[in-house]
Amino acid sequence: MANLESDSIFSKTSSPLPDDTVFFSIFPDSSSSASLQSLHLQINDFLSPFTSPYIWQHDPFSLSISLSTLSPSCPCTDATPIPHLHGKLKYGDNLEDEWFAVFLLLRISASFPSTSLRVWDTDGEFLLIESAFLLPRWLNPETSRDRVFLRAGDLHIVPRNRLPNPSLLDSLRFLKSGASESSRASDPVQSALKNRVSGYPERAWRSMHRVRVKLPVTVAHVLSHEPSLISLAVERFYDRDVDLMKHVTRMEKFLSRREFVVVVVKMSRAMYGQLIQQKFQAPSCYPMPSVGDKEGFGEAEIGMKIACGMEMMYQERKKEGGEGGRGRGRGFGWSKYKESLEKSGYFEGLVCGSKEYKRLLENAEVYYQKSSSFSRTREVMSEPVRRIDEILAMPYSEDDFKGQEVGVSDDDSWLYDGEDELNSVLEERQKEMEFYNAKKERKQKGKEKEKEEGGSSGDGNVNNFDLGDISKSMEQFIQKVSSYKGAEVPENREFKEVNLDVDRFMKDIESMLGGQEQGDDDESDGSEGSSMDMDFEDDSEGEDPNDDDDEKEAFMESYSGAMNEELKNSTLDKSFEHVNQPSSKQNGESSKTSEDDDEFTPVDADFNLVKNLLESYSSQQGLPGPASNLLGLMGLQLPKDSNDK
Repeated sequence: MANLESDSIFSKTSSPLPDDTVFFSIFPDSSSSASLQSLHLQINDFLSPFTSPYIWQHDPFSLSISLSTLSPSCPCTDATPIPHLHGKLKYGDNLEDEWFAVFLLLRISASFPSTSLRVWDTDGEFLLIESAFLLPRWLNPETSRDRVFLRAGDLHIVPRNRLPNPSLLDSLRFLKSGASESSRASDPVQSALKNRVSGYPERAWRSMHRVRVKLPVTVAHVLSHEPSLISLAVERFYDRDVDLMKHVTRMEKFLSRREFVVVVVKMSRAMYGQLIQQKFQAPSCYPMPSVGDKEGFGEAEIGMKIACGMEMMYQERKKEGGEGGRGRGRGFGWSKYKESLEKSGYFEGLVCGSKEYKRLLENAEVYYQKSSSFSRTREVMSEPVRRIDEILAMPYSEDDFKGQEVGVSDDDSWLYDGEDELNSVLEERQKEMEFYNAKKERKQKGKEKEKEEGGSSGDGNVNNFDLGDISKSMEQFIQKVSSYKGAEVPENREFKEVNLDVDRFMKDIESMLGGQEQGDDDESDGSEGSSMDMDFEDDSEGEDPNDDDDEKEAFMESYSGAMNEELKNSTLDKSFEHVNQPSSKQNGESSKTSEDDDEFTPVDADFNLVKNLLESYSSQQGLPGPASNLLGLMGLQLPKDSNDK
């Protein structure tokens, strides 16, 4: 048996799932073999009242036991063996079948709350499509794998914050743990799904169409015993090909007795549409009434199409073969069921004939006998040739149908007035889209309005904010909050004290800068010498003090000139803003040259301070930094930069 890859449901590269087919799995919290068989029987018994009046388009709704997800008939999304029930249903052109199956699964989850159910098709988690406008943004086909379940009658989506990348087993354990309340989808999502299946099962029953037809007695006899075979006959007629048409020219099986009866046949509306809409010429061997008899011809024409479809289906299945022999009185499906048990590991490797093997075999036989009545329809559909031969081997005649009350055909105006129903569905979808778009637009407008209000508030703060306050606050900060000992900071910050001889430090600075005036020499005689006095010997005894002053002044002028020349050749001067002082001529005195003006134009300290602070604050982009910390110590709070997005 080939194992299915864990991502087979969504992967395009793996074996594709069959089209027009819905798959479902039921995982009980307790998954022992005995409990699984008991659950299977209980569910079959629970579903019988819903499904017995219904004719499925292709396959009947049925469940099988799987002791492992490695079963080829169950394309589950995890390679971990998990005993469960599973099934698949081909709905073809009849979407009623798919949504009726969803309704049944919801009812199962509600009636058996200790189970977790999955349902999917070729579109993936198609249940989410019904509430696509209401789902969380993170949920998509890639992130929804092994997250979507039915439990206790509700839709559950395993949250991403609880299980970032869950396997099927992880999600089942999460639902079983009692944390299912956190996975329950929102009420709008629940409503969208339950509105889609509202009206079932009555809605499904109403989709059945009863039509009065004239059939060969052989076909009428078969359908009276197995009404579900009508779906196989219609399917083969609708999908006929040239090779199958050769069987219609002879009608060997169902026209062997040229007896006809009028009966009422039940089928789905989809089947009726497939029959009535196709033009088909009756084969020469098939007797037809006159076209002038409209009512009789119409009944015979539909009956002829059914009979031809039954002939093609029978001959095709008979040619293909594959319908095994009987299971020694246990029914023709027992041998296959026993084989499936052996492949799934039901007998746990026990030796055939051992005591434990016989006990398990007896349990399986009892279970099969009880469940055979529920699975009989499925077995008939899978092996119709054998069942048809059994029915036709019974004695029958057209007299069996005489005296039976034959009603009239159901009104088929729905076939021609479906445009109104379609428009109603489209209008409902359009309203959902409009509501979603309106909600999205309101949300967007709210964000824009909030942004505008924030921007206008920021603009107002800018208009009301005096940039001169920054320079004033800085000056006050330096004078009051700061000193040569440093800036004061909140008391809750811990800093180690630094021992500094302030007087000695200031004298050293004055000595280095030459800022000490001659008149102060006498005052400093009694003070301690500076570090400069300790490092160098005094070689100036006997020299004229005025010579030293002249030399110092000459040196400072020369040093200042050299510094200015160096600055002129650099861009440093251009990095500062200068005070605007326009030149003029007064009392016949010539003004200074522009170079002199540029050289001696003072720097605007306040403007440069504010400019540099604002640039530093803006570069922080709202994050903490030196500028915001300094402004905070000064008690200033700048408005938000209008250029920030």
